[in-house]
Amino acid sequence: MSFARRIVIDTGVLISAAIRPESVPALAFEKALRQFDIQASAATLAELETVLLRAKFDRYASRAERLEFLEGFRAHATLVNVTLNVTDCPDPADNKFLALAETAGAELIVASDPHLTDMHPWRDIPILPPAAFLLG
Repeated sequence: MSFARRIVIDTGVLISAAIRPESVPALAFEKALRQFDIQASAATLAELETVLLRAKFDRYASRAERLEFLEGFRAHATLVNVTLNVTDCPDPADNKFLALAETAGAELIVASDPHLTDMHPWRDIPILPPAAFLLG
């Protein structure tokens, strides 16, 4: 299914959704799946995989469960070739989400990282924490 509305979700929200299926971030992710085309880039996918497969998350969800989440995310996300170089975020590691949103024409970014949420809105793109996204 394809929606006209595009969204970017940061790694922190996705990690929480993967390891805590009843959490607010998980509910936000489910809403995004139902109502938006979720956008991803090679850089955001690589970060998600690297972080999600860290051993520290073994106690929350098995490696197999986390790999299943990752594969499901890849299957539902639209891969965008990002060529923009954005340097607006105080944390340079988070610029990849801004560049993705700008390139993809995203309607909004859902993020748990204060480096991103403190920038709300950025270039007329709202940056909302999961709870605020659920209210909208």
